[in-house]
Amino acid sequence: MHSCTSVSLDLSFHLGFANNSSLRPFRRSRLCLSQERGIIKPENRHDKGTFTEYNKLGTKDDLLISHSPVAHQDSLPPLVSALKASAEQNVASFHFPGHNRGRAAPPSLTQIIGLKPFSHDLPGLPELDNLFSPVGPILEAQRQAAKLFGSSETWFLVGGTTCGIQAAIMATCSPGEFLILPRNTHLSAISAMVLSGARPKYIIPQYDFEWDIAGGVTSSQVEQAVKGLEMEGQRAAAVFITSPTYHGICSNLTEISQLCYSHGIPLIVDEAHGAHLGFHPQLPSSALQQGADLVVQSTHKVLCSLTQSSMLHMSGNMVDSERICRCLQTLQSTSPSYLLLASLDAARSQLSENPDTIFNRAMELAFEAKYLIKEIPGISVLDLARFSNFPAIDPLRLTIGFWQLGLSGYEADEFLCGDHGIIGELVGKRSIAFAINLGTSRDDIQRLILGIEHLVGITAPIDGEEGYGEFDGYTPFADIKMSLIPRDAFFASKKKVGIGESLGKVCGELICPYLPGIPVMIPGEVITEKALEYLLDVRSKGAVITGASDTSLSSIVVCNV
Repeated sequence: MHSCTSVSLDLSFHLGFANNSSLRPFRRSRLCLSQERGIIKPENRHDKGTFTEYNKLGTKDDLLISHSPVAHQDSLPPLVSALKASAEQNVASFHFPGHNRGRAAPPSLTQIIGLKPFSHDLPGLPELDNLFSPVGPILEAQRQAAKLFGSSETWFLVGGTTCGIQAAIMATCSPGEFLILPRNTHLSAISAMVLSGARPKYIIPQYDFEWDIAGGVTSSQVEQAVKGLEMEGQRAAAVFITSPTYHGICSNLTEISQLCYSHGIPLIVDEAHGAHLGFHPQLPSSALQQGADLVVQSTHKVLCSLTQSSMLHMSGNMVDSERICRCLQTLQSTSPSYLLLASLDAARSQLSENPDTIFNRAMELAFEAKYLIKEIPGISVLDLARFSNFPAIDPLRLTIGFWQLGLSGYEADEFLCGDHGIIGELVGKRSIAFAINLGTSRDDIQRLILGIEHLVGITAPIDGEEGYGEFDGYTPFADIKMSLIPRDAFFASKKKVGIGESLGKVCGELICPYLPGIPVMIPGEVITEKALEYLLDVRSKGAVITGASDTSLSSIVVCNV
């Protein structure tokens, strides 16, 4: 990004025609603002800690209380305002996209969503600024986001958190350098190693077999990985941590960031599921508040931007911001959606209106739901006791186990969705994770509780270790042996073999159950019996397998090595 200290010429002109028809004054301006950089500390809010349950409990009816809606603001945020003004111009458009501000929008879609999205679906016009060299409303929107979240610099992303993770790893790891990361990382980190040529140094996370859920990463595990590389005469270029996990489990990033800082290693945090953290006194602290250098957030998950829009935040000066800019320009579309960009600005503005109280209602509903569901016989609710090595679990992530009923998560989901219209966020072998957010209502919570009660009513709880109460003990990444780094495996020649012949060969494709998109097999790893057993098991339970060229798993692509 380039600095600019003056405001450029503001052009206005009026076009008149012989028939006296006219256009509105057509305004195109480029506001160039100072780009001086400095570390911006988070705004003073309450001290953040782990979630503590309320002490005073009323009756079941008292708990399900109604709340006022999220507050609305009067003034428009900068990029939203610019998009609105541009869309309202009375102009003859000879530019892309082809629907021409909605005039040629496909009827099959406009009858569902109307013309407004199309009229605001504009290209990179001068007044809307340039994502890769922002000097106007995009720059101002990103600056306001940096101030709110407590970063020194923030970038808007239209390629999701996937693109932010790829940029963060590419900006810190050159070909052949080591990246320390948990083995249960999202597939975007694997693709980032293909792009960057980084060599993985995996940490195996704690695994709870009863829940079939992986935990976070401890500072002692990171320290062991750092020292292990040092003993081999190597050094980590970066440490990559996922916190919170899909199930809301938070690692102690304060300890990990201090450890990384002492070794001069940048800490990257995949905070896709935690853009809301730090915005309520009973929410865990955010990664930026705990000292992370690069943080990638899915603003569209718990916050309210449009799907596929995310943010990348940087704190301090350990990472070269210009290198991040170059990586993002390589990875992101040259035709970014201004609807997605404006939605990021709008979500930031919505949150900044009442940053300390906006999640009050959602937090109360989340606690009430957890308390009431715990009272239902045959139902388990994930809590911090299962992962006592970690400081917190996101209270807005509610994970419910059904194995005491002899049911898998897939079977419970089929009933709750089919019979009650309840749609969870993440379905697993033994549980379903439900995401509570700013749009969750009292009726939603009641519906969830009634649906679970109905399920229990038609399914007798099972005593002992019968039926689905007996967990199989398969761990998806218990026995890892890497033959090739991900980049070399990606570009290696390959062939397809039957699953029976694949054992012991080098995997040539990235195979993972989706959701959550955690790879069980990664290109370059030796295919093990445990990995095959896990994949076949989750597939038999109803999981969708992605990445495999043969989704039936009767064959697997392997490397010719």
